[in-house]
Amino acid sequence: MNIKKNILSLLLLFSFIMTAQNEYYELRTYIIPYNAAEKSLHNYLSKSLLPALNRQGVENIGVFETIGQPTPKELVLLIPFNDIATYDKVLKGLTKDNIFQENKVGYDAITFSRPAYTRFTSSFYFAFDSLPKLIVPEKGSQLFELRTYEGYSEDAVQRKTNMFNDGELTIFEDTGLHSVFFGSQVSGPLMPALTYMLAFKDMEERNRNWNKFSIHPEWKRISILPEYANTVSDIKRIFLKPLSYSQL
Repeated sequence: MNIKKNILSLLLLFSFIMTAQNEYYELRTYIIPYNAAEKSLHNYLSKSLLPALNRQGVENIGVFETIGQPTPKELVLLIPFNDIATYDKVLKGLTKDNIFQENKVGYDAITFSRPAYTRFTSSFYFAFDSLPKLIVPEKGSQLFELRTYEGYSEDAVQRKTNMFNDGELTIFEDTGLHSVFFGSQVSGPLMPALTYMLAFKDMEERNRNWNKFSIHPEWKRISILPEYANTVSDIKRIFLKPLSYSQL
């Protein structure tokens, strides 16, 4: 029964890939210092920006914060767009959205002496061919793992992307590493690089399934292929939890 279920899942995934158009992602990270006007930022995102993006047809927007109590705190915003043309259309649409403009008056009035954040970085990605659209995680997913793989050259990152597209992502799904998105970075810091996000119920599930991946025979086979050698020079990893108004 499990074999039939896995085959059906793979067939559905293949059909999804063949008919889908690659999405375009913005990944925005806000740096929130101690004693900042953090509530104003949350109000802006939950009551102004996300509803306005939804009105523009943008759905499944993720809002997360880093696990633990780091100082400064980091808030991560993931916005999926149908394509790069949609991104341009949405930005222009926000300027004409009177509800959005009215709702963010209080946010725009934040004072210099107590800002909501120090800075935010923004990176953009094209979705992988093997996962052209974001996957909404199962309900109850409270642990999100965000990974960035840096390469020493553009070719190295492309070869690692090929590795995911040619089979590694299938191993992820087979071992319970639940994909949310995979993206090739087209602008932002740390380039050249790729970034992906995984979702789990908790850290126990995450550790158990990564262990399954590490001993998977297909991973052991492809991990030593010469065409994928020296593709990752550094890995950045953070653990996130979804905020109450996150749509993921």
